[in-house]
Amino acid sequence: MHRIYMDANATTPLLPEVMEAMRPYFLEHFGNASSIHQQGQRARAAVEHARGQVATLLHCRESEIVFTSGGTESDNMAIFGLLQPGDRLITTTIEHPAVLHAAGQLTSRGVEVLWLGCDSRGVVSVDALREALHEERTPGASPRTTAVSIMLANNETGVLQPISALSAVAHQAGAIFHTDAVQAAGKVLMDVRELGCDLLSISGHKMHAPQGTGILYVRRGIKLQPLFYGGSHERQRRAGTENVAGIVGLGKAAEIAQAWLATDGPQRLTALRDKLEQGILAHVDEAGVNGAAPDGTLAPRVPNTTNLWFDHMEGEALVIALDLKGISVSGGSACASGATEPSHVLTAMGLNAHRARASVRFSMTKQITEEEIDAAQAILPAAVAHLRELSPTYKASAAAITE
Repeated sequence: MHRIYMDANATTPLLPEVMEAMRPYFLEHFGNASSIHQQGQRARAAVEHARGQVATLLHCRESEIVFTSGGTESDNMAIFGLLQPGDRLITTTIEHPAVLHAAGQLTSRGVEVLWLGCDSRGVVSVDALREALHEERTPGASPRTTAVSIMLANNETGVLQPISALSAVAHQAGAIFHTDAVQAAGKVLMDVRELGCDLLSISGHKMHAPQGTGILYVRRGIKLQPLFYGGSHERQRRAGTENVAGIVGLGKAAEIAQAWLATDGPQRLTALRDKLEQGILAHVDEAGVNGAAPDGTLAPRVPNTTNLWFDHMEGEALVIALDLKGISVSGGSACASGATEPSHVLTAMGLNAHRARASVRFSMTKQITEEEIDAAQAILPAAVAHLRELSPTYKASAAAITE
């Protein structure tokens, strides 16, 4: 069976070019990048070359790139590195668990956390952030640093936030701004100067680099308390021997992404995403797109992602049914796999628990073909119809219509 992979927001396949770039650093060039002999300096040169490749993708200085083990570490490094007891963090109810749980932990350490909601499209209001930034402190709290953490692209819906406007408002109030850009990296153009962020997180395996790699962009002048203590690696910002092969792979993936973004690749992927979306909705009733306003307009999204709801069924059942037919999709965040509660993102957007549980995420890789889109369109309506035939609510609804 030819499998159709539509779960790229969970992870992406390693590109052959990335594997080839990494191969010598597993076997031949195994030196420690902190050693001063030739093997060590060869490894150091490879790390710095990769740093330059990532800096080019983000339009920043090479010295502003810190290599990490992935998006979760990068988010935690930004949040825990900035905030101390008495500080305030403003974030949103639709963040990835790496930010949500870090913020929750901060509350037990004496950091005040304010939570922003979103509208029915999943977009955070600039005015809501402005109001939160000027909200009075808890009586007795010290007027210390405020940080704002708002994701660039949502991992479940693909919805993009107006980061440039949000960061500008944050800076006007003297706050430091962090964005989790894990689901945006390699899918949309990102220039940290235009985004206006002070810190930005990326995970390698979301953009065809190996799992266990990532970066935190740290604008020059921003001081962070390190998460790890040990050697003076990464300019004393992240102790630990560098994962040279993984870093080389991340650099190569960043270079490939930069080249792809300069082509019509994003437009092609958007067109295929829209074709899948429209084809499904044309053949499946009582379904819709999560991220649509009451008038039907959609929020800006990354090119590869759509999140659809299908009434009278469980999204998890559809994920399993499609898996048996050779299509890999997801019920939401891979980090929430096995959760019994409905998606916190979708409920924050106003969906009731049933509809949130009846939602499925389709996230395509850049390698998806039109033939695979056509095949998915052909398979999905029958899968939905079969599951609905087993649903007592669907039978009751159908009976009421015929009466």
